[in-house]
Amino acid sequence: MDRERHFEQLDPTTDDPDELFERFESRRVSGRVHHVLTDSRHGLERGTVVVEGEGIVRGYPSIPRVLVTDPGVPAFFDGEVVIEEKLNGFNVRIAAVGEILAFTRSGYVCQYTTARIRDLLDTAAFFSDHPDKMVCAELIGPETPYTDHDYEGIESDAIRVFDIRDRESGEPLPVDGQEELADSYGFPQPRQFGRSRPETAAGTVREVIEELDGAGREGVVVRSTDGRSLLKYTTEAQHHADLAHAFSLPFEYGRDFLFSRIVRDGFQAVEFDEEPDRLRERAHDLGESILFPLVEAVERVEAGGQVGEHHTVRADPAVIEQLLAHLRDQGLTLEILDDRREGGERVVDFLKVAQSTQDQIDHYLSGGTLNE
Repeated sequence: MDRERHFEQLDPTTDDPDELFERFESRRVSGRVHHVLTDSRHGLERGTVVVEGEGIVRGYPSIPRVLVTDPGVPAFFDGEVVIEEKLNGFNVRIAAVGEILAFTRSGYVCQYTTARIRDLLDTAAFFSDHPDKMVCAELIGPETPYTDHDYEGIESDAIRVFDIRDRESGEPLPVDGQEELADSYGFPQPRQFGRSRPETAAGTVREVIEELDGAGREGVVVRSTDGRSLLKYTTEAQHHADLAHAFSLPFEYGRDFLFSRIVRDGFQAVEFDEEPDRLRERAHDLGESILFPLVEAVERVEAGGQVGEHHTVRADPAVIEQLLAHLRDQGLTLEILDDRREGGERVVDFLKVAQSTQDQIDHYLSGGTLNE
C-alpha cells in the first residue's frame, strides 16, 4: 500500500499513519488486496476500503436517530429538508475499483449482491461516465441472504438507490443532483414524502410515520437538501419486529440491541399515544413481540428442531455457490432446506443456524443454571 498517498487521501484526524493503518485488515478479492477499516476511527467510517492499485471506497456514515420528532427534527436542521422512506433491507456501496463491486457496511465484498446489482442496475454505463462516484443502495425483498422483508410488488429482490457520493471523500451530492443523476440512469429510488422547513417537518414526519406504521414499514430518513445532514426515525411496527426477531434468537443479540428498541418505543408512545387505550394496545403488542417468539424458539429446540434465520436466494448456480461459501467462511452453520432449479437459476432455501441460541436453550432445558 502507498501509505503516504492513501494517508493524504483519507485525511484522518490523526497525524500518525501507523496509528491509522494498524486498524486496517487486509483481504484478497479477485486477485486484488483490499485494506478494510473494520471500525470507525480517526474521522473515518467503518467499512472504508483501500483497494490496491485502484483507490479508496469511503464507508457510509452512521445516521443519528431522533427519539422525539418535536423538538428533535427542527433542532437538528437549519434549512429545508427532504423526507424519504427508510427501507428494511441490506445496505451496500457500489463502486468501480478494477471491476464493479458491492461492498457491505463493514467493507466486505458480497459476490451475490454484486451479481444482483449488475443484473438490476445499469452500473456499467454509470461508472463509465462517473468512475469517481459510489452508488449507495438497499437490496430489499423476500429473497436476499441477509433480510427477508416483504414489499408489495417485489417477488424476489430489488434495488433502491438512496444516495450517490464521491467514492474517495464520501462527499454527497445535493439531493436534487442525486435524484437527477439516478433518474438519468434509470435507478429506482425510495419514496419521497415532500419537502418541509424544519419548523413544520416534525408534523410531516409524524403523519408519514403513522402511514408507514399501518403498512408495517420501517421508517423515514430526513435529509438536508445539500445531502450532508441525515436523521432517521422508525415506526412502532419496526421496533416490535426487531424485538420479535431478536427474541426468536434470544442468545444472539446483546442487551443494548433489545434495550434501545424498547426505549425508542417508549419515547414514541409519549409523543404519539394520547389515549390510554392506545398506550395499552402498544404495551400488549410489545409484550407479544417479546414473549411469543422466545417461547416458540424454546419449544422448537425442545422438540429437536433448529432455530435460526430463514432465507431464500436465487441466482446463477455459480453465484449461489460463492454465496454459500462466503457465509460458511464467516463461521456460519447453514442448514439447506431446499435446493432446486427454476428457469436456469438455482434457488436455495436455507437456515442460518443460531448456534449460540441452540446450545444455550439445550443447556437450560437440560437443567443448566443461568449465571446473572
